[in-house]
Amino acid sequence: MNRFSYKKSGKDIILTCPDFDLDETLDCGQAFRWEKIASNTYRGFALNTPLTISQNENTFTLKDTDEEKFLTVWANYFDLYTDYGEIKRRLSVDKTLASAVSFAGGIRLLRQDKWEALCSFIISQNNNIPRIKGIISRLCEHYGEFPGYLTLSTETTESLGFLRAGFRTKYILDAAYKLSTNELSLEEISKMPLDNAKSALMTIKGVGPKVAHCALLYGMHKTEAFPIDVWISRVMEKYYPDGLPDCTKGIEGIAQQYLFHYIRNLEK
Repeated sequence: MNRFSYKKSGKDIILTCPDFDLDETLDCGQAFRWEKIASNTYRGFALNTPLTISQNENTFTLKDTDEEKFLTVWANYFDLYTDYGEIKRRLSVDKTLASAVSFAGGIRLLRQDKWEALCSFIISQNNNIPRIKGIISRLCEHYGEFPGYLTLSTETTESLGFLRAGFRTKYILDAAYKLSTNELSLEEISKMPLDNAKSALMTIKGVGPKVAHCALLYGMHKTEAFPIDVWISRVMEKYYPDGLPDCTKGIEGIAQQYLFHYIRNLEK
């Protein structure tokens, strides 16, 4: 059963969907190609498909979007077929998660392109969001789109100097090389059990557990993946020293999204 409805309005799609907030979803560190252009409007991309989307409570306007593109690209990207109301009810049996869900109940897990997510989170290492966005913006501007790994596999650290990505450049190139030579396959990795998938990604130079989990969660929708950064480390130390509660099993990554947003804003 769909949790959303939509209608065509001229060249736009009008979407009605609960449990969805643009600020909480597009500006929470899971994607880096969205720009807030007005108080309730974002412009960005799912790989190389552009979109301008605005929100008025539970109603969203997807500008210049036909029905086919909405159903084939955006309904999946925004994870509209998943019942986040049920997920929130399930997580709320835990007191801390209930507070986190109540604080930012409009977060949804974006279903991003596998390569774009991997490349983006390699760039994210020891980096801040404005700088991550700057590197990715220069990358896309140079190629006119987000380049595939085949394109990047022909580059060198010198030819990618314009990125100003520092040590991360050689990691991007190693990932592109391993994928272009079929040493690794993101499609095959996405089908592996979590631990095997993480181990496969960590054969890429510079990819540690956090980046691997981010690539698996945000690019392959492995909802059991659980990236741990300084904020989540604080959550685990303070609230879950014995591990996450049973209500998160299989959706640890979605629980992480709520917890990350909650603790980061709580301690501002």
